[in-house]
Amino acid sequence: MTSDPGTPPTAQPPTAAPAPGAATDTRRGPRRGRLTVYLGAAPGVGKTYAMLDEAHRRLARGTDVVVGLVETHGRGGTAHQLDGLEVVPRRAVAHRGAALEELDVDAVLARAPQVVLVDELAHTNAPGSRHPKRWQDVHDLLAAGVDVLTTVNVQHLESLNDDVEAITGVRQRETVPDAVVREADQVQLVDLPPEALRRRLAHGNVYRAEQVDASLASYFRVGNLTALRELALLWLADRVDDSLTTYRRDHRIEQSWPARERVVVAVTGGPESDTLLRRGARIAQRAAGSELLAVHVLATDGLPSARPARLAEQRRLVEELGGTFHTVVGEDVATALVEFARGVNATMVVVGLSRRPRWREVLTDSHATSVARLAGSIDVHLVTHEQARGSGRTRRRRSPLSRRRRVTGALLGLVGPLLLTVVLDGMRDVLGLTSDLMLYLALTVVVALVGGLWPAIACAVLGQLLANWFFTRPTGRFTIADPENALALGVFVLVAAAVASVVDLAARRTAEAYRARAEASALAAVSRSVLSGQDTAAALVARLRETFTLASVALLERGDDGWRPIAADGGAPPAAPDDADAVLTVDDHRVLALTGRTLAAGDRRVLEAFASQVGVLLEQERLRGQAAQAAALEQADATRTALLAAVSHDLRTPLATIRASVDALTAADLDLSAQDRTDLVGTLADATARLERLIDNLLDLSRLQTGAVRAVLRPTSLDEVVPLALEQHAPGQVRLQVPEDLPLVSTDPGLLERVVANLVSNAVRYAPPGAPVAVTADVVRHEVVLRVVDTGPGVADAAKEHLFAPFQRLGDTSGGGLGLGLAVADGLARAVGARLTAEDTPGGGLTMAVQVPLAAPADRSSAATSSGDGLAGWAS
Repeated sequence: MTSDPGTPPTAQPPTAAPAPGAATDTRRGPRRGRLTVYLGAAPGVGKTYAMLDEAHRRLARGTDVVVGLVETHGRGGTAHQLDGLEVVPRRAVAHRGAALEELDVDAVLARAPQVVLVDELAHTNAPGSRHPKRWQDVHDLLAAGVDVLTTVNVQHLESLNDDVEAITGVRQRETVPDAVVREADQVQLVDLPPEALRRRLAHGNVYRAEQVDASLASYFRVGNLTALRELALLWLADRVDDSLTTYRRDHRIEQSWPARERVVVAVTGGPESDTLLRRGARIAQRAAGSELLAVHVLATDGLPSARPARLAEQRRLVEELGGTFHTVVGEDVATALVEFARGVNATMVVVGLSRRPRWREVLTDSHATSVARLAGSIDVHLVTHEQARGSGRTRRRRSPLSRRRRVTGALLGLVGPLLLTVVLDGMRDVLGLTSDLMLYLALTVVVALVGGLWPAIACAVLGQLLANWFFTRPTGRFTIADPENALALGVFVLVAAAVASVVDLAARRTAEAYRARAEASALAAVSRSVLSGQDTAAALVARLRETFTLASVALLERGDDGWRPIAADGGAPPAAPDDADAVLTVDDHRVLALTGRTLAAGDRRVLEAFASQVGVLLEQERLRGQAAQAAALEQADATRTALLAAVSHDLRTPLATIRASVDALTAADLDLSAQDRTDLVGTLADATARLERLIDNLLDLSRLQTGAVRAVLRPTSLDEVVPLALEQHAPGQVRLQVPEDLPLVSTDPGLLERVVANLVSNAVRYAPPGAPVAVTADVVRHEVVLRVVDTGPGVADAAKEHLFAPFQRLGDTSGGGLGLGLAVADGLARAVGARLTAEDTPGGGLTMAVQVPLAAPADRSSAATSSGDGLAGWAS
């Protein structure tokens, strides 16, 4: 159980660590409550007192604050802090003959405050409670939009349970998942030095007097409290570091911020890597909370430059030293290493002294020198080792040219100078040495364009030798008599090598430009689709897998019971980040898990941009969901308001008529004639029929909105439907103009009858006195169109789009009904596969057309058809 002192803390003030984006939940209501956690290193540091002090501050600002549950543990100071705060009564739970008091979540939700105080987040509820754990109760309060202030000790965090047991010898049975505290909007660290806490305990401000000596000699030893304090500080530092990483990613900050010691060690797979890893581990151990990251850079072809078994051994060594092993792909080792270090916000890079001989460093920089030149604000630690200046093999930069072009260039570089020499030998009398060298130089440029740097250099050297042998006096020997010719040959080789190098560099830059353009195009397409709302999370994940040629990609969300996929693409997508080859953080709750290949160091920056777009898309989906919920609530409120307004008049009118008629018929003091009684019974029957229609429409609308209507379609003749729909109308009100030979339609007779009855009732209501409503039918292509025609006032074109909405009346005035007839008719028509449209009646009025599909030919031939006299004539 957690516990707190009864006097205010006098040590360092609480320090806060806001969580990035933790105040929203993409799957719940429009507003989620904010969670503030007061974290302490041990019982007695002042968490509950600090929480109550914050409650008083908020109450003074006018915030509605209540106390859901606060444990005072008999401390006067804490109990005094409750004065002036509203306390929600606790819920009594019977357990094993004892009455236990727990947080009454339902009472808090019914009270609906702005802020509620809930002490001891890790508490285990009594059996029979709403949830097994108190943090689950807090989750319900947050989901309801209530802000929560709560407390927890560091020993109750699930991830630190084993460490706390090793320090104190006590196994904590009540724990809370780390994710619950990490997702808090704010974590306040209530800190107190061990000596001050022991003095507070000795003064009786934490436990009762009889418990003080035992506590000071066991759990509250100085060593225990110091270790627990360090655990709390380090845990909070990790959370702050997550916030910093999210901030740097969201604001596209690439420069390293040395907020925390993070050491990156370059691992080559050679024997010197063990020395580098141990040196890096010693450097990381100098500062508490430091991280050790080992990085091995693969060539762009993905092939390792060291034995896999050796790399596996070094991976195990890194894990034993408490670090993590990473693999990235890069064309240039130094660039890839520095890009990774910047991506993880490293403060130091540890590299080994080059194994190459010194003469090679005269021509090109070593990896260590390149890292130091590119590192910028990141410190570079150079480590000597026994293999330094040895004969170690270094990685050759891979040419961007295809293998076919390199082979073609090599053949052209060997054969081309020989063929050119044969041609020039036949033109010895026409061309001089200068012209010969220019032609050899032109051939070298052609070879460089085709095959790259090394075939061009080979071509230049071979051309110089051939020019010396055949065209430089004395010919037939490699000696040169004229110093000017020697200078010309030397300049020729240098110029040819320089031109070949420039051409090769241009080819590399062209490949990089194509790659950058492709990445920019992909990101632009993603940005456009996200901004326009066209792509879903699944489409964006599929685009990511296709763009980067990955085996599978999964967008995972962390919940209370682990990771669950939101969207995935490809075969066998990872179910958790540990199953992936690479993981990119989208936000605090979601990650992108990638499998299929090791990512290049440069790809991570582009993929982080993809991850940001995924975060934007999910936020848009959350906002659209909230907007849809708000629209649904608004529509429901409008429907409820209209229903209540209509019930107050339209349902009350027939009820009042019925009540008045019944009272008159049963009154003993009234002497009614036979005609009066007949009139009252007729009035009673009319009012009852009207009430029945209104109730039927309400029930039909309710069934339609809940999806309870199930149509049974079969071949049907209209003479099964239309006469029944017209029975309630008086002679002369409706005129039928329906042919006898209409084919069968596919519909549900009972539901279609309700459609026609509602349409005819609506038409009769608005038809002029003495003007009958016409019901016609004809065949149009594959449908039978049944029309109900009236010559009433009609409906404006602008109002037709709202004609089938519930509670809509012509002119928005009470016409003796709830305005449900057309809404019910439209819903029932859709249920039977028909379409209902509104048209203008020529000469004035409204025509409602019901388009019913014909029955299949086989059904029409097998169905029994009655000839009858048709439906033409006046309805009776």
